[in-house]
Amino acid sequence: MLAPLVWLALLGGMLLSMKVGMRLRARHSRAAQGESTSFATVHGAVFALLGLMIAFTFSGAASRFDHRRELITKEVNAIGTAWLRIDMLPPSTQPAIRDGFRRYLDARIGAYAKLPDEAAAFRELQRAQEEQASVWAKAVAVCRNDSGAPARMLLLPSMNEMFDLAEERTMAIRVHPPGVIWIMLVVLVLIGSLLAGYAMPTSKHRDWLHILAFVGTTALAIYVIIDLEYPRRGLIQVKDFDRAMVELRSSMR
Repeated sequence: MLAPLVWLALLGGMLLSMKVGMRLRARHSRAAQGESTSFATVHGAVFALLGLMIAFTFSGAASRFDHRRELITKEVNAIGTAWLRIDMLPPSTQPAIRDGFRRYLDARIGAYAKLPDEAAAFRELQRAQEEQASVWAKAVAVCRNDSGAPARMLLLPSMNEMFDLAEERTMAIRVHPPGVIWIMLVVLVLIGSLLAGYAMPTSKHRDWLHILAFVGTTALAIYVIIDLEYPRRGLIQVKDFDRAMVELRSSMR
């Protein structure tokens, strides 16, 4: 619900800013006519900066969105590889480690299924870390014995990669632009709306087509940026990629 609320607030703010600009234009219409050149310069500079900020934030959000999806794929592959390499351990030691893998994966799936409830997701991540420590200790204990020597050079590195990717994926969720970037973007949008309203001709009949086109397209661009930046809170989701982890868990018999 984050992106829709921000979109509605931004939409209202832009309309209000445009209305203020129109009233300022009506009060200073003569002065505005005499300063058309300077106004065009300021108008062009502000909108050029606004376009640059939207392009910058959109590119960053899309890049981080793709990176998060890529990390899900890598983690699924790493877990699947480590699961297969458990076969190299002595048969008597495999059931305990496989059970640990299942519990670990259940916790990982549960953590992301509970988002955007961060408190519940954090509890599941803690449970995953506990299962991680347990299954790692069991695997190391087995590999220290002569019977586990064949798996020593293959299973442990694949488990280490699996845990590293899990941590990288957790950190990727927390990576977002600094707050000052969002503040600057909103300020530029409101200033641009003010200037757009000020540039409109003074008449009793408002050009609602152009007003709604400017406000709607700009607010829509911001909405998509926020949705990409927080893909588990709005319409854009990564649940299709999460399904790969669920399918992997189903295959762990």
